[in-house]
Amino acid sequence: MRLFAAVLPPEHVVQELAAEVAELRRLPGAERLRWTHRPGWHFTLAFYGEVADDLVPELSERLAGAARRTAPFELALSGGGQFGHGRALWTGAAGDVEALRLLADRAEAAARKAGVPMGEHRRYKAHLTVARGRDSLDVRPYTELLHGFAGRPWTVDELVLVRSNLPRSGVPGEQPRYEAVARRPLGGVG
Repeated sequence: MRLFAAVLPPEHVVQELAAEVAELRRLPGAERLRWTHRPGWHFTLAFYGEVADDLVPELSERLAGAARRTAPFELALSGGGQFGHGRALWTGAAGDVEALRLLADRAEAAARKAGVPMGEHRRYKAHLTVARGRDSLDVRPYTELLHGFAGRPWTVDELVLVRSNLPRSGVPGEQPRYEAVARRPLGGVG
């Protein structure tokens, strides 16, 4: 199954982001972007790709250990930017970003120890993707609007192992479906 570890923002944060994205979608050229939908908003900590079913229990246990070693921390959505000359538009994070980065490193290490093949380690960049483009697009008006975005803080208190079900219908605009496979409390004993 196709898996990744993530931090999922709570509903009040999702509502704030939805209001910001509604403003972005009013900008000229917005129809050229594929906008992610609310169920898909998350901070990916580590992307695992296709994971053999027999590795999932070990991965889940190792993620539980990574979560136990990480105390809950404060985070907020903040600012934004783009990757790949307008191919991805995102909002960033403020607050204890170092704790988020540490949790990402631990989620990657958990996978390696569980035997999940991982590519080369890259420094973690906290971002939540709000739109993607097929072509290069001048996204300066979008990033300028996102620059001033600042959401209310929340306490990150869990790490989630998520299954990604890619669209298979071929219908334009169909979004991936995400389902939580395991939820692991931070700093907890569970």
